[in-house]
Amino acid sequence: MKPVRVLIVDDSATMRTLLSAVLRLDPAIEVVGHAADPLEARAKIKELNPDVITLDVEMPNMNGLEFLEKIMRLRPMPVIMVSSLTSRDATATITALEIGAFDCISKASFSDDRAFGALQATVKAAARAQIRPLANAHQASGQREQPVGNADYVPSGKIVAIGSSTGGVEALIAVLSQFPENCPPTVITQHMPGAFTKSFAERLNRMSRPHVSEAVDGAPLTPGHVYLAPGGATHLEISGPGQLRCRLRSTDPVNGHRPSVDVLFASVAKATGSKSVGAILTGMGRDGAAGLLQMRQAGANTLGQDEATSLVYGMPRVAFEVGAVERQAPLDKIASHILALTRSNSNGVKNVLPRTL
Repeated sequence: MKPVRVLIVDDSATMRTLLSAVLRLDPAIEVVGHAADPLEARAKIKELNPDVITLDVEMPNMNGLEFLEKIMRLRPMPVIMVSSLTSRDATATITALEIGAFDCISKASFSDDRAFGALQATVKAAARAQIRPLANAHQASGQREQPVGNADYVPSGKIVAIGSSTGGVEALIAVLSQFPENCPPTVITQHMPGAFTKSFAERLNRMSRPHVSEAVDGAPLTPGHVYLAPGGATHLEISGPGQLRCRLRSTDPVNGHRPSVDVLFASVAKATGSKSVGAILTGMGRDGAAGLLQMRQAGANTLGQDEATSLVYGMPRVAFEVGAVERQAPLDKIASHILALTRSNSNGVKNVLPRTL
């Protein structure tokens, strides 16, 4: 296979040298050029046609986020934000991911040698990603129109559990923006550092009709509420029977993650059995596959994002291959499937998925 061709964009000559040295340690990566600002980078993109770009946020002539948005509108390609700002400014990180950045990496992390290998792996994964243009109607703080058919939605008492990782910021916005105000109680584990999940929950809350917040230990699950697992220190679980509640557990990482999607899904399977719906969205690795299988074996309905609409078809692929996924669907259909499976039917007919997507 041809090596992944990378363009490094950073106004610091020292950082350009460091990133080049780190990436060139991997024979599967070729650093084809450098740029000190977005104007130079624009010319280098046309000249060199790189597979992946690493991009700083704070640069002369044009802010990195502005340049990222231009890239995603005019020439969509994998972009990894490598910046000191992303480590201290959660808003910049969430905005970059929402615009379409593949991932955000803090420069501060390079004090740990393990970060070098992580950067190499991220670059190679980015080269395989399904990158799509930024929609012209994109509004960072906008709110979506009420989806047709949801005005009369009444929850059936089921809960919803969602797991996601790389690409999950865009995916979760797409799903939750279609939920009605009285959506089923929804618990989410998104792989994200602890410094960012509160800001992400606030962003989701502004863009969605349900109330979205970071999960708090002991919080009861109620309709119209979405609970996002805090990043970093704890796993989010659900406890029952009776009144279902959020539980935050400071146990060891699972699949290298804390919070882990597997931990959330396994707890939902145990606490609710068939009275739940699980959905696994875009992400690298296999976290969530085993837990979603437990949910399906307990009688829950399960969904997986399809390959065509996944930024990274990793977690959904593994879940599908092990038999955990009842139905694969494109991202824009995930919300409608969830609502169809959790809608209250006064005639007693069992909710089922549509025959076609």
